[in-house]
Amino acid sequence: MFSTAPVFFSRVAAVQQLLFPDPRPLVERLGTEFFRNLPTGPGVYRMLDARGEVLYVGKAKNLRRRLASYRVANPGGKNRRQIRLVANAVSVEIEVCDNERAALQREAELLRFLRPRFNRAGTWPAPQRYLLWRAAAGNLEVAIAEVKRAGWLGIGPVGSPRARMLRGALIRLLWVASHPETGLSGMPHGWAHGTFGETAALPLGEGADEFTALLRFFSVGSPEPLCVSLRKRLEGIGPEWLAEVMAEDLETISGAWLGGTEATGR
Repeated sequence: MFSTAPVFFSRVAAVQQLLFPDPRPLVERLGTEFFRNLPTGPGVYRMLDARGEVLYVGKAKNLRRRLASYRVANPGGKNRRQIRLVANAVSVEIEVCDNERAALQREAELLRFLRPRFNRAGTWPAPQRYLLWRAAAGNLEVAIAEVKRAGWLGIGPVGSPRARMLRGALIRLLWVASHPETGLSGMPHGWAHGTFGETAALPLGEGADEFTALLRFFSVGSPEPLCVSLRKRLEGIGPEWLAEVMAEDLETISGAWLGGTEATGR
């Protein structure tokens, strides 16, 4: 009798999620017109609390698309830190930049000066790491390491928080593109929120050969072929929050080579 209780409560929770819409605190505070009228070019944004303290600074290739990812506070698509950020933010300031590289530089300046409490990367000097991957036993192994590894491709060195961010975005995108029937809910425990352990073994299924070839281009500074393939595979994916997470992750990996990133394993 007791062994079936977790399943029962899991089903009740799933039904409750269907009955009640996801909270949208920022939409309630700022209005739908704010999100609709945002510029579509590159820039930086600052999220502030009721006292005017800057909680978070971010960079975007497309400000409207990036900030749209904050409209829904869905626990399935955001970690607890992101949900707390959205719950505490009452206003958003934007600053349009000439291009994505200028936005990255401006973000770095603001992070070092403001040191917002919800930012983890860029506020203090961080150790340098490599984001590495290789095909092995039908899987794509993805790791973060202090040094290059023989037989592995990758990028770096970059600050360790950025390496973790890139790894999370890459794994989520490849998983959903390879397993559209399950989406993020089918990932191993913790993966959706960036808990991968030392090395994550990602099964790519029928797309293994294509993605392995595209990742070789990615490793030498050409992310666009990989991004084009992923966009095509993810086109029309739902629900809305998942599409927004995927769009944000695509933006992250498309900008992986900004800021002096070097190739690994040419």
